Amino acid sequence: MKKKSKYNVAVVGAGVVGVEMIRCLKARNFPINILKIFARSNREMDVDGQKYQVEAISEDGFNGIDIALFAGTEGEKGAAVTYAKAAVKRGAVVIDNGADFRMDKNVPLVVPEVNAKDIRKHKGIIANPNCSTVQMVVALWPIYKKYGIKRVIVTTLQASSGAGKQAVEQLSAEIAQIASANYKNVHVDLENKAMPQQLAYNVFPQIGGFAECDFTSEEWKLVNEAHKIMGDKKIKVSATTVRVPVRTGHSESVYVETKKPINPDEVKKLLSKSAGVIVIDEPKKGLYPMPKDVEGKYEVFIGRIRRDPFNKNGLWLWVVADNLLKGAALNAVQVAEYLIK
Repeated sequence: MKKKSKYNVAVVGAGVVGVEMIRCLKARNFPINILKIFARSNREMDVDGQKYQVEAISEDGFNGIDIALFAGTEGEKGAAVTYAKAAVKRGAVVIDNGADFRMDKNVPLVVPEVNAKDIRKHKGIIANPNCSTVQMVVALWPIYKKYGIKRVIVTTLQASSGAGKQAVEQLSAEIAQIASANYKNVHVDLENKAMPQQLAYNVFPQIGGFAECDFTSEEWKLVNEAHKIMGDKKIKVSATTVRVPVRTGHSESVYVETKKPINPDEVKKLLSKSAGVIVIDEPKKGLYPMPKDVEGKYEVFIGRIRRDPFNKNGLWLWVVADNLLKGAALNAVQVAEYLIK
């Protein structure tokens, strides 16, 4: 990519992640010459009071585009499968938030706070990790560099927005139905469901389809993507992913077993100085990260940092982030920022 003062940028997708990409580009003053927004059909959309013209996506629409941000759709084949190579052929660098290219050996999988240097290896496409992976590796990377990591056991509590706009609408409709029944324990069965189970007043331990060893596809993403981003396949990662009745903001309970003995106070200081991290850790005062407080925030928030009393190399972390921002749109824009540097 040639160095320019301003760049022609395309955002592919007008859903929740696409909207957040537009917001991030504007908020971070990305040097844009022309901004195009592509979706399945022509229409006008409003983002924070500003009107944008959405164009029906086509291969020739990428003519003259320098950077193409694909919003992606978790669990489905995204638009990047159809259009990424066409965009690259026309001179664009593709940053894809979908899952389709993440494990391709020729495609860097990047979280800038961890492996920004891998951006240089791109051959036209750079992949954004899964939202739950992003916040986990941002939290783990400083610990890995200082202490080494042998094992990670993580349980995620993932918001409805991670499954898209329709999932958020499903949660809202279910809450409304139960509220109208005076909050009795009623079963809600909507005609149009984005999620496999009722989410209102409920949690369920399935995100994605079931795969090897009866782990879900989302759980395997945490394993495989962490290995690729951190460059260490020897780390033993095991995960349970849970959908919870939260609008936006993924939470993770993360257990880390390090190679060296670990001190929680040292880890707090280490993480407090780490890029993209905010530590909130005064639990006796009720101060710890919560999804309601991190919605709309760029950073990864960490609290409940404590040693395993039965293992001098064991540590617990509570990790929370806005899955639409750091877990998706912001990470992609940060990759674009590094790219133009």
